[in-house]
Amino acid sequence: MSYLLDADWVIQALRGREPVVSLLPALADQGLAICPVTIAEVYEGAFGVSDHQAHLATYRRFLAPVPVLPLHGGALEHFARIRSDLRARGQLIPDFDLLVAATALHYGLTLLTFNVRPFGRIPELDIYNV
Repeated sequence: MSYLLDADWVIQALRGREPVVSLLPALADQGLAICPVTIAEVYEGAFGVSDHQAHLATYRRFLAPVPVLPLHGGALEHFARIRSDLRARGQLIPDFDLLVAATALHYGLTLLTFNVRPFGRIPELDIYNV
Protein backbone atom coordinates (compact mmCIF):
# COMPACT_ATOMS: atom_id res chain seq x y z
CA MET A 1 0.00 0.00 0.00
CA SER A 2 1.15 3.51 -0.74
CA TYR A 3 -1.76 5.87 -0.13
CA LEU A 4 -4.35 6.63 2.54
CA LEU A 5 -7.62 8.17 1.38
CA ASP A 6 -9.03 11.20 3.15
CA ALA A 7 -12.77 11.87 3.04
CA ASP A 8 -12.46 14.70 0.53
CA TRP A 9 -10.89 12.37 -2.05
CA VAL A 10 -13.68 9.82 -1.61
CA ILE A 11 -16.34 12.49 -1.98
CA GLN A 12 -14.68 14.04 -5.04
CA ALA A 13 -14.34 10.61 -6.67
CA LEU A 14 -18.01 9.84 -6.10
CA ARG A 15 -18.96 13.20 -7.60
CA GLY A 16 -16.86 12.48 -10.68
CA ARG A 17 -14.59 15.46 -10.09
CA GLU A 18 -11.17 16.04 -11.56
CA PRO A 19 -8.34 15.57 -10.87
CA VAL A 20 -9.42 12.70 -8.61
CA VAL A 21 -11.21 10.72 -11.33
CA SER A 22 -8.12 10.75 -13.54
CA LEU A 23 -5.58 10.12 -10.78
CA LEU A 24 -7.33 7.55 -8.62
CA PRO A 25 -6.97 4.50 -10.91
CA ALA A 26 -3.19 4.96 -11.22
CA LEU A 27 -2.82 5.59 -7.50
CA ALA A 28 -5.02 2.57 -6.74
CA ASP A 29 -2.59 0.40 -8.73
CA GLN A 30 0.08 1.43 -6.21
CA GLY A 31 -2.19 0.60 -3.28
CA LEU A 32 -4.95 2.44 -1.45
CA ALA A 33 -6.23 2.12 2.08
CA ILE A 34 -8.64 3.95 4.33
CA CYS A 35 -9.02 4.35 8.09
CA PRO A 36 -12.23 3.93 10.10
CA VAL A 37 -12.37 7.65 10.89
CA THR A 38 -12.54 8.51 7.20
CA ILE A 39 -15.31 5.99 6.65
CA ALA A 40 -17.26 7.58 9.51
CA GLU A 41 -16.79 11.04 8.00
CA VAL A 42 -17.96 9.87 4.58
CA TYR A 43 -20.98 8.04 6.05
CA GLU A 44 -21.90 11.15 8.05
CA GLY A 45 -22.34 13.03 4.79
CA ALA A 46 -24.97 10.52 3.70
CA PHE A 47 -27.16 11.40 6.67
CA GLY A 48 -27.31 15.03 5.54
CA VAL A 49 -29.42 14.16 2.51
CA SER A 50 -33.00 12.93 2.27
CA ASP A 51 -32.19 9.64 0.51
CA HIS A 52 -29.40 8.62 2.87
CA GLN A 53 -29.85 4.87 2.30
CA ALA A 54 -29.04 5.27 -1.40
CA HIS A 55 -25.98 7.37 -0.58
CA LEU A 56 -24.80 4.86 2.01
CA ALA A 57 -25.17 2.07 -0.55
CA THR A 58 -23.09 4.05 -3.06
CA TYR A 59 -20.42 4.75 -0.46
CA ARG A 60 -20.30 1.10 0.59
CA ARG A 61 -19.87 -0.07 -3.03
CA PHE A 62 -17.09 2.43 -3.62
CA LEU A 63 -15.26 1.58 -0.39
CA ALA A 64 -15.73 -2.21 -0.51
CA PRO A 65 -12.43 -2.97 -2.31
CA VAL A 66 -10.40 -0.54 -0.18
CA PRO A 67 -8.63 -2.15 2.80
CA VAL A 68 -9.55 -0.63 6.16
CA LEU A 69 -6.51 -0.19 8.38
CA PRO A 70 -6.96 -0.84 12.09
CA LEU A 71 -6.63 2.09 14.40
CA HIS A 72 -4.65 0.57 17.26
CA GLY A 73 -1.78 1.20 19.68
CA GLY A 74 0.91 2.36 17.28
CA ALA A 75 -1.36 4.74 15.41
CA LEU A 76 -2.80 6.02 18.67
CA GLU A 77 0.70 6.74 19.97
CA HIS A 78 1.35 8.77 16.81
CA PHE A 79 -1.92 10.61 17.48
CA ALA A 80 -0.90 11.47 21.04
CA ARG A 81 2.57 12.63 20.04
CA ILE A 82 1.32 14.78 17.16
CA ARG A 83 -1.49 16.28 19.24
CA SER A 84 0.89 17.10 22.08
CA ASP A 85 3.32 18.76 19.66
CA LEU A 86 0.59 20.76 17.91
CA ARG A 87 -0.88 21.83 21.26
CA ALA A 88 2.54 23.06 22.42
CA ARG A 89 2.82 25.11 19.20
CA GLY A 90 -0.74 26.44 19.52
CA GLN A 91 -1.66 24.83 16.17
CA LEU A 92 -4.17 22.09 17.03
CA ILE A 93 -6.23 20.62 14.24
CA PRO A 94 -9.43 18.57 14.59
CA ASP A 95 -8.99 15.19 16.27
CA PHE A 96 -10.46 13.31 13.30
CA ASP A 97 -7.79 14.85 11.06
CA LEU A 98 -5.14 13.93 13.63
CA LEU A 99 -6.34 10.32 13.68
CA VAL A 100 -6.17 10.16 9.88
CA ALA A 101 -2.67 11.65 9.90
CA ALA A 102 -1.56 9.29 12.67
CA THR A 103 -2.83 6.33 10.64
CA ALA A 104 -0.87 7.48 7.58
CA LEU A 105 2.29 7.91 9.64
CA HIS A 106 1.94 4.61 11.46
CA TYR A 107 1.55 2.64 8.22
CA GLY A 108 4.06 4.73 6.24
CA LEU A 109 1.48 5.98 3.73
CA THR A 110 1.09 9.17 1.74
CA LEU A 111 -2.16 10.97 2.53
CA LEU A 112 -4.49 11.79 -0.36
CA THR A 113 -6.18 15.00 0.76
CA PHE A 114 -7.03 18.47 -0.46
CA ASN A 115 -6.93 19.78 3.13
CA VAL A 116 -3.27 20.66 2.91
CA ARG A 117 -3.42 23.57 5.34
CA PRO A 118 -4.22 21.67 8.55
CA PHE A 119 -2.32 18.52 7.60
CA GLY A 120 0.67 20.66 6.57
CA ARG A 121 1.20 21.44 10.26
CA ILE A 122 2.53 17.90 10.64
CA PRO A 123 5.97 18.12 9.02
CA GLU A 124 6.68 14.38 8.88
CA LEU A 125 3.38 13.62 7.09
CA ASP A 126 3.64 12.91 3.36
CA ILE A 127 0.79 14.57 1.48
CA TYR A 128 0.07 13.89 -2.18
CA ASN A 129 0.30 17.24 -3.93
CA VAL A 130 -2.04 17.59 -6.90
